[in-house]
Amino acid sequence: MKYFNRKEYECRCGCGLDTVDYELDNVMDNIREHFNKPIIINRGISCIDHNKNVGGSVNSQHLIGKACDFVIAGVDSNLVADYLELKYHNKYGIGWYDGRTHIDVRKNKARWDNRTKV
Repeated sequence: MKYFNRKEYECRCGCGLDTVDYELDNVMDNIREHFNKPIIINRGISCIDHNKNVGGSVNSQHLIGKACDFVIAGVDSNLVADYLELKYHNKYGIGWYDGRTHIDVRKNKARWDNRTKV
């Protein structure tokens, strides 16, 4: 763990679950280095109860420590997701959201856009 610690990935419900996949941490380090700005992890791993409370999928990668929702200070989340799409165009899960970005290190490619439509 180069830029992050387990506490930053910890489930937000306070249960203490702090598992993080090694590959995910490497991807997050790459993002940190590319943008050269601090990253705030909004959601790393989630326990089953917390995942349910936030409306997460029953198959969420957050449940197994392979997903991260985050923001980068001063960088538009659309630019971050677009960068991830270019860098990892044939793999991983990338989600576009209003004000945050999702990345997960699932084995197959997945994309979704949950931004508010105007």
